Amino acid sequence: MSSLFSNFKGDLFGGITAGIVALPLALAFGVSSGLGPSAGLYGAIFVSFFAAMFGGTNTQISGPTAPMTAVSMVVIAGIIAINDGNVEKALPAILIVFFLAGLMQIGLGLLGIGKYIRYIPYPVVSGFMTAIGVIILVTQILPAVGYYPKEDLEFVNQFKPQAEEIILDNILKEEAGEGILVLENFEETIRRAKDITEEDMLKEAKTLANTEASGVIGAIKVLPRALKNINWLELALALATIFIIYGFKRITTAIPSTLVALAAVSGVAYGFGLDYRPIDEIPSGFPVPNLGIFTQFDLNSVSPYIFTALTLALLGAIDSLLTSVVADNMTKTKHKPNKELVGQGIGNSIGAIFGGLPGAGATIRTVVNINAGGKTRLSGMTAGIMLLIIMLALAPVASQIPAAVLAGILVTVGIGVMDYKGLKAIPSLPKDIKFGPLKLSSEVLIMMVVLVLSSVWNLVYAVGIGLIIASLMFMKKMGDLTAERSDVKSLEKEKAWSDESDFPQNLREEVFIKHLKGPLFFGSTSDFQVLAKQIPETANTVIIRMDRMQYMDQSGLYALEDVLIDLRKSKIHVLLVDVLRQPRYMMERVDIVPDLIPEENIFDTFDECLEWIKNNIKDEF
Repeated sequence: MSSLFSNFKGDLFGGITAGIVALPLALAFGVSSGLGPSAGLYGAIFVSFFAAMFGGTNTQISGPTAPMTAVSMVVIAGIIAINDGNVEKALPAILIVFFLAGLMQIGLGLLGIGKYIRYIPYPVVSGFMTAIGVIILVTQILPAVGYYPKEDLEFVNQFKPQAEEIILDNILKEEAGEGILVLENFEETIRRAKDITEEDMLKEAKTLANTEASGVIGAIKVLPRALKNINWLELALALATIFIIYGFKRITTAIPSTLVALAAVSGVAYGFGLDYRPIDEIPSGFPVPNLGIFTQFDLNSVSPYIFTALTLALLGAIDSLLTSVVADNMTKTKHKPNKELVGQGIGNSIGAIFGGLPGAGATIRTVVNINAGGKTRLSGMTAGIMLLIIMLALAPVASQIPAAVLAGILVTVGIGVMDYKGLKAIPSLPKDIKFGPLKLSSEVLIMMVVLVLSSVWNLVYAVGIGLIIASLMFMKKMGDLTAERSDVKSLEKEKAWSDESDFPQNLREEVFIKHLKGPLFFGSTSDFQVLAKQIPETANTVIIRMDRMQYMDQSGLYALEDVLIDLRKSKIHVLLVDVLRQPRYMMERVDIVPDLIPEENIFDTFDECLEWIKNNIKDEF
């Protein structure tokens, strides 16, 4: 406990500063997610406090981040659409997905997956981060110009025929479920249809209009309508926010420019009584747990999102551990990756119970904490408490913040989150793959595939496809390199190793030496399998030198077994030299040793093998 308070003053100041920096971002991420500002605030409070308490990075400040919010938006929009646009009705299912993501993160930590996160290729991360920037930037154009699709009646009316179809379809499904749908007599259907009001129809049409305008493609589709219906006051507030955020940084970085912009623009808009659109009301009082997460659990409504929950868990893990590395570099400490994942998982699980957005380690907030003096986990816990105090004391004031101000803040977040380092490197990366006459860089291809698919289709699938392409390309490169280094050539053509200079000249026709260099795995098996065809007809013995083959996978193991069976059929002796531990273990598991290669045919050194050759092989040519 003493170590927790060993840097009390620095942690207190670091936590308070980080909490203040987190406030506008938490509100903005909450609004953009579709659950409202309080969801962002609750997420920041609980994830920050519990991830710090149980995590493995002392100075980490956690909370909703741009990537986590972008994936959460997909979950939220999908479940709200299924629930006829009713957020209250959809909330338990949404929070269950977030809760599961937290549990999965705890599982990842307990299984020790933390150390493997670093193997995710840079082009996949780069393409994903830039796509997050594009998504935030494009989707925030509409609120920045004061255009809300479901309030544009001309646009909403286009969806009324479709809304009627959906309502009728729902009535028929209800009747079928109750067992009262009869083809000869639609009296019940007609009676229920009469109960549908114009207001119900409009509500359904608004939901459809909102869904149509969601995401990057949706925002681009309605952009012409938005530009015809610009609310100049909202646009002015958004632009003023952006201008102050970038301008104030040039004056000083001691006070967070985002907070200055939030306070200044909101103060002017409220003080002068401008007719602006405020954010949704933030409930005052202590957050209460949403027990509907357990009492209304419905596996059918959640099962389509299990994979998305896993994506949220993995994304939160990557996001947090990348920030942990930044914190390590700044503080010259070493984080515990698996403990960090458990902490993040606990934070996200508890946050979900209280209706908060899922979060992760946030780089900017963590850097602010360290620079302000934070050194222990107390700083992250302080940041969460600070946000709770602000919410309890200032909820009515915060509810007056203009929505356009948060849109302006998010525009700067979208610009900042893009990976400019990766984008700048595009022209200089080597073009290592060919598509017909076209030469491309595999790294750039992966980055662009992830970027485009994430922006216009689906973040979750885009990352999966990016990882698959990256893995396949890596396998191809490794296979090519292994094949290049491990050419199948006879001793006359292949350069002999230094300890083979004493090999008897008169036995070169009878003995074929094969050098294995590098791993024997699925990418190199096809080259190895032609070994039998390369052996001269005069040879009756093959020496396979394995001292430079460190690894063999299952594909390589069976390829070796096939070759050995073919050689045995051809009555050719096989001698193995210096078999390393892992390949030997694999060969013993499937009884290659001793069934195909007896122990006496395995030698620790080439000199021992050479002795055996001199004693047992006769010069026949």
